[in-house]
Amino acid sequence: MTFPFEALSACRAELEAEATINDGPAAFPHHGLDRLRALGVLSAALPQACGGHGFGTEAHGASGLLHMLRLVGHGSLALGRIVEGHVNALRLIACYGTQARMAQATAAVHDGALFGVWVTDGAQPLAMEAGDGTVTLHGGKAFASGVGHVTHALVTAATQGGNVHMLLVGVADTSRVHHGPDGLAGMRGAGTGRYDFTDMVVQAECMVGQAGDYLRQPEFSAGAWRAMAVALGGIERLATVLREQLAARGRAQAPAQQARIGDALIAAETAFLWTHRAAMLAAAPDRHATGDIAATVNLARLAVERAGLEVIGLVQRGLGLAAFVRTNPAERLLRDLATYLRQPAPDETLCEAAGWFTHRDLPRMEAT
Repeated sequence: MTFPFEALSACRAELEAEATINDGPAAFPHHGLDRLRALGVLSAALPQACGGHGFGTEAHGASGLLHMLRLVGHGSLALGRIVEGHVNALRLIACYGTQARMAQATAAVHDGALFGVWVTDGAQPLAMEAGDGTVTLHGGKAFASGVGHVTHALVTAATQGGNVHMLLVGVADTSRVHHGPDGLAGMRGAGTGRYDFTDMVVQAECMVGQAGDYLRQPEFSAGAWRAMAVALGGIERLATVLREQLAARGRAQAPAQQARIGDALIAAETAFLWTHRAAMLAAAPDRHATGDIAATVNLARLAVERAGLEVIGLVQRGLGLAAFVRTNPAERLLRDLATYLRQPAPDETLCEAAGWFTHRDLPRMEAT
């Protein structure tokens, strides 16, 4: 069975309309998520043996996952963030979890579960205390996407000795949810908030992998390409909006506007090429050095950010004040993309990648 890419592409306007409606009240995209679930987006990341397409969990699924995430990003970056987190959780379970854990996750997904990865600590970092077959948690997670809607969260927690473990925890208890942060400019529909795990007791079998697995390279850095794929969708959509609105105004033939359209198309294609390179490299860890993969994906992350910021500037200059009017779809797209591009530690990421390649060449990609 093939994945319904055409059907996913066809629902872009539907997802975009919901994102616009939900922006003001910062409402979660329930309808859009249900639509994607019905199309098989949430189960697509499962291995083929588990009834999925292997998007993100098997090497052959990298190009399919890239295409799927960018199409979701065309319609809603907030929804793309939710889907990306879901895929990331399943990827980490597939990489480091047991067969039994993967089987449990598979059953949950087929039953409609939504997974997420919450690793940013709150005011009190998440800590774990092992007991007799159980683990007691203390502290919380902040900037948790989909909080109150995600059913299973893969979280990182530290022992008293400083070892960091991954745990897959049920997070359906809404009394532990704290919404916010208030006033977030973009990505308002992603359901970002805090979750308090204090005094939660879970079974020891909730642990995924071994201590330190979450930060293990190249997976830790390589996984960033999936966020790039969602951002790519937003970049491509903004470039299209620029072309459509200039044409509708009869301004697309003005030389300055044609230059902006051309520059936006170049930036969008640059973002695609770097994202594709990162995805293909990350999908073949046995053929490339760990350092090469991590450093290349880090360079790609910065290249996509620059492309996105360039398109944002081009749209703002090309559309003028119209780009800042709330009723213009471009206005929300600009805020969402600017917020989504704020990934952590960009300067450190660039310097680490440059340091790795100072005395090495970028890895060559095999012809396909």
